Amino acid sequence: MPRLFTALEIPRDATLSLSLLRGGLPGARWIDTENYHITLRFIGDVEGHVADEVANALDRVRRPSFNVTLSGVGSFGSKKPHSVYASVAPSSELLALQAEIERICQRLGLPADPRKFVPHVTLARLRNTAPHDLAKYLSSRGNFAAMPYKATRFVLMSSRDSVGGGPYIVEEAWPLLDTVAVRSNDLQADEARRRFL
Repeated sequence: MPRLFTALEIPRDATLSLSLLRGGLPGARWIDTENYHITLRFIGDVEGHVADEVANALDRVRRPSFNVTLSGVGSFGSKKPHSVYASVAPSSELLALQAEIERICQRLGLPADPRKFVPHVTLARLRNTAPHDLAKYLSSRGNFAAMPYKATRFVLMSSRDSVGGGPYIVEEAWPLLDTVAVRSNDLQADEARRRFL
């Protein structure tokens, strides 16, 4: 039974920038740089036929490519912090892609994701990290920013059920289209609707 999620990959230059954030935080278990990604929708442990249904439905996604901006750091778990992350600026294109994937998953009968979508790249999992150590780490790296990059595809990834989840495997990938192709598809769809009516 695969454990699946959809994601955006992180290119090499951005991975290098993110790797400079490693270290200096007691109790942190740092994520391997090759496992950096931006989760769009966690799907979870599903049967093979459900995984096939998800992949088939994702084949119909037609979204434009867009720039991704990594800027700033933060942590999850306000009372008991459990991870630190690099923030991703929530562009309208990114939010629209994530929302479409969420709708597809719900149409297939998967439960709605109860968490609000906060685009990020997990850098480390925390265990017994003192609040003052975390505050010091976040304040010293708060001005983090990487060069924006263009997301040109999104992927369906699988992970083994382990602490931290990696290694991750790309099971399938779908292109994000350039804006000219997206407009052309929209025009063709409008023309087809007019002919049908």
